[in-house]
Order: sequence, then C-alpha cells, then structure tokens
Amino acid sequence: MKLNEPIRNQSRHRTQRAFTLVELLLVLVILGTLAAIVVPKFAGRTEQARITAASTQIANFGVVLDSFEVDNGYYPKGKGGLADLVERPRDAQNWRGPYLKQEIPKDPWGNAYIYECPGKHNEDTYDIMSMGPDLRVGGDDDITNWTQQNQDKKR
Repeated sequence: MKLNEPIRNQSRHRTQRAFTLVELLLVLVILGTLAAIVVPKFAGRTEQARITAASTQIANFGVVLDSFEVDNGYYPKGKGGLADLVERPRDAQNWRGPYLKQEIPKDPWGNAYIYECPGKHNEDTYDIMSMGPDLRVGGDDDITNWTQQNQDKKR
C-alpha cells in the first residue's frame, strides 16, 4: 500500500495546479487583440441601423398616408399633417383612423419627422424627412421620401 501513496499525492498535487501569471497575461492579450479586430466592425453598425430604421419608418408613413388618402381623397395638409393620422381632422368625412396605433414616432435621433403637404419635391403628394445623424436640414445625411435625382431636376 505504501507504493500507492506517492501516486495519490501526485494526483492531488496535479488537481490543485492553477494558471500562471504568464498564461493569464497571454489570454488577456489574445482577448484584447480580438476586441481590437471585432469592435471597430460593429461600431459603425449602430449609425447604419438608425438610418435603416428612419428609412423604414418613412416607408411606413407612406403606407399609412396612402390609406388616409384613399379614405379621404386627400393627404393631410400642412406641416403638422401627421397629427391627422392619430386624431380626426375636422374636414375628414371618411376618416377611418386612427391610422397609427400609437402616437407619431420620433426619428431614431429623437427628433420629429418633417412633413409637408403639398411637398416641395413631390408636388402632387407630400414630402417627409428625417434630418439624419447631423440633426440639420439640408445635409447629405437627410433621410427622405424623395430621391436626389428629383432634387437635381428642381435646380
């Protein structure tokens, strides 16, 4: 039995072994390298996701505004026309709303969408836009329901 005792002690010694400082530092270096590669790839995705969300919301407004127009024969007028999608306007005889289940949403940057009817770019219908990431009207980052080609034709 004495022959087996050193084997038991050796196995106990092996199970109590821990990571060395060098091994831990190596793992931290590997994790840091992976983070340096992966994080920049996802960092720009947040802004792109906001732009996509604004484009999708503008398209959703288009569907709802078209429903309003089918029911009433006109698009909501003026700059505050989106409110007509939630509350019945006085002159809407066939209003079947509310056309939006909730209040009028803000754009992904927390600002109100800009709506005009009749539109400056879409004269027969309406213009709707988000100011985009720079929070100013008229930049290249504006998200709109009209194309740049329509803007160029007006100039």
